Parts: sequence; structure tokens; C-alpha cells
Amino acid sequence: MQFDRITGFPQAGQCGLFWLGQAGFWLDTGQHRVLIDPYLSDSLATKYRGKKHPHIRMMPAPIDVMDLPKPDIVLVTHAHTDHMDPDTLGPLHQRFADVPFVVPAAVEAIAQERIGADARLLLADAGQVLNPLPGLWVHVIAAAHEDFNLDEQGRHPFLGYGIATQDLRVYHSGDTIPFAGLKDAIAAFEPDVLLLPVNGRDAARLRDGVPGNLTLAEAMEIAAPYPMLVPHHFGMFDFNTLDPQAIDAAAKASQDVLIVRPQAGEHLGLSKP
Repeated sequence: MQFDRITGFPQAGQCGLFWLGQAGFWLDTGQHRVLIDPYLSDSLATKYRGKKHPHIRMMPAPIDVMDLPKPDIVLVTHAHTDHMDPDTLGPLHQRFADVPFVVPAAVEAIAQERIGADARLLLADAGQVLNPLPGLWVHVIAAAHEDFNLDEQGRHPFLGYGIATQDLRVYHSGDTIPFAGLKDAIAAFEPDVLLLPVNGRDAARLRDGVPGNLTLAEAMEIAAPYPMLVPHHFGMFDFNTLDPQAIDAAAKASQDVLIVRPQAGEHLGLSKP
């Protein structure tokens, strides 16, 4: 993959990736405008005010939810508020009532509560391949946010999505740690670009109710067979982040994978050589 750093959102019809902070991305495949896990509010700061981890933003939202262009589809990987945010997805649904939301079937009730009782929910579980729009396929891949936490019906509340068109294949892992079968599932999808968390995990965070993710080294190992790694899940909350300089140093030193750290306010224009 080749990329250019360009200020602002990609124009409709231009292939590009705009980071919204945390695990949120706006992906334009050139044919479809896909919104993934947007957290554009301060709902967590309100929820955790006065607590040990007050969830104060380290970076402002790069765009107001009321200024977002209309996406063709929204993908939500799980029900944690920095991924399924009622103060982002609710207003988005009110503006664009016909836009469909792909959500884990295991958290359907939460999705209805946070997005809207009348929202168009496309329910997903690991192993499925959805074709929600002409020319767009969504490969649903399991994720383990410290654990799978399957529901009573054996469905996965944590998911990743492989977003595929005829010309582009992008894998967003959601929040996950390594687990048996993950590399095989990614290999079967054959991504051009991997969007992986790099904030890591430790016992102290887990005791505080903060489940962890891949470390940067683990993300690099997973991404090594593929053209590009775009790290995420850093720079939002001070208790659950990774120093961007560590990402830049790894990018400079890596001989196995192209690591491109996203930056607020710009998009990565994507193209194949």
C-alpha cells in the first residue's frame, strides 16, 4: 500500500482513512463511506467525573457529530462507550435515519438503547460474511477483549470487521488481545491495511475494570505479513494509552511492516502501487 497525508476528510469517491481518535475511523473505500466506532462526545467524562479514572480527553474530537458527512454504513465492534457512544451514535441516527448500523447480535438490546429503538440494526456474529451494500462485504471476525465473554446463546459481544471491496481490504480488529485462531482468521481475509489497538494491558488496569488490548509488539507481529499497520486506541485517556513516540520509533525501526501512525485532522490517502 501507498499513502499520502492529506488535511481533512477524504472527498467522496477518494480512497482514504480519517482517524477520529481512540478506535474510531472514517473509511472511504472509493465507493462506500464507512464509519467505525466513533467516539466524538464527552459522555465518558460525564459518567466518570470524580472517579479514579475521570476519562478526560487528551485530544479534542476532530469533528463534531453534527458536522459528520452522511456515512453509507456504521460498524460498531462492541458496546463499551468509547466504541458504542450514545452521544455520538444517537444524534447520528437522528440526522440520518436510514443509515444501517452493524452491531454484535449479542448486544442488540444495548444498541437499540444507545442508537435508537427504530435504528436499522444489522446483527452480526463471528464467522459471518455480510453484504450490506452493493460491492461491500463485511467479514465478521471474533475478538477477545481480555476474554470472549460469550452470551447465553454462544454469540460474541466483541467483534472485528474485515471490510472488503473489489479493490481494498481493511481489517479493524475492535478491541482484542491475541488468541488462538486470530492469525488464521486474518490470513483468510488477506487485508491490505490492519487497524489494530496498541494500548496494551496489565493487571492494574484489569483490576480497575479496564480490559486490555494488543501491545504494540503484538500488533506488529500480527501485521507483519501484510502491507500496512495503522495503530489506534492511544492518545485519548491518560490511564489507557501509549506514547506516540513509541509508535514512531517502532515505525522507524521496523523492517517487517509499514507502520503509519494516524494523526488528528488529516486522512491517509490510500492507493496500491
